[in-house]
Amino acid sequence: MDTLSDRWARLEPFIQVVGPDDDRPRPTVLLFHGCGGLRGHLPMYAAAAREAGWRAVIVDSYAPRGWSREFAMATVCTGLMLRGWERGGDVVASIQGVSARPDVDETRIVLAGWSHGGWGIMEAMSCDPGPAKALGVRDAETADLSGVKATYLAYPYVGVAALNRMRPWRHCPKTLAVISRNDHLTTVRNAERVHDMVRNCGTEVETWIAPGTHSFDEPMTALPMKYDADLTGEAIRRFRALLDDVAVAPRPVPAAA
Repeated sequence: MDTLSDRWARLEPFIQVVGPDDDRPRPTVLLFHGCGGLRGHLPMYAAAAREAGWRAVIVDSYAPRGWSREFAMATVCTGLMLRGWERGGDVVASIQGVSARPDVDETRIVLAGWSHGGWGIMEAMSCDPGPAKALGVRDAETADLSGVKATYLAYPYVGVAALNRMRPWRHCPKTLAVISRNDHLTTVRNAERVHDMVRNCGTEVETWIAPGTHSFDEPMTALPMKYDADLTGEAIRRFRALLDDVAVAPRPVPAAA
């Protein structure tokens, strides 16, 4: 079983870092994809972070494991492999790994997750790291979450397989939760109930009920999910506003002519 350092060593070669072209320590957002793997919408959010003066680190959970999109669709999206608690190991390992970078301000980290990625973040925030093998790593208790100042949860999976969805969070950062009104994986009532539990932690939780389907911001034609460009623009605006609320980042310096 991996240690946090082992897990990061597997993930790091496949991360994408987007941000201003400098080496100054900047607030950083970690982006975790849904069960379908890396898709075209995450770079749009990464670009919004860069424009805000942030760094964005897109974490690919599949390439390090040698999984194709087709394999993940048949196994992860169906709940056969990589449940949310296991994905939480990628989350805490990424926090540790990225926080050690000299171009990252480790005191101002935001976690952003879409669907399965949001599930993994919620598991990382709520898991008791004491038992051996928590989050699928040997030393989860050494993970430092103190630098995580906010989470962005885009239609996180909170269905029946998310057995720990009502487990109180142990680290409670400011949260923006996006609920899809026509989500085929959960009801609005169930999603609101979960986010109310997080709110009871004493943290600020904003919920936005977007009038769209699950994955409305991911360009696709796979029914019952439907892409909505206008909702996508609003989601990115709210994502950017969350970053601005957490930290006013240094502005990028224009390149010399």
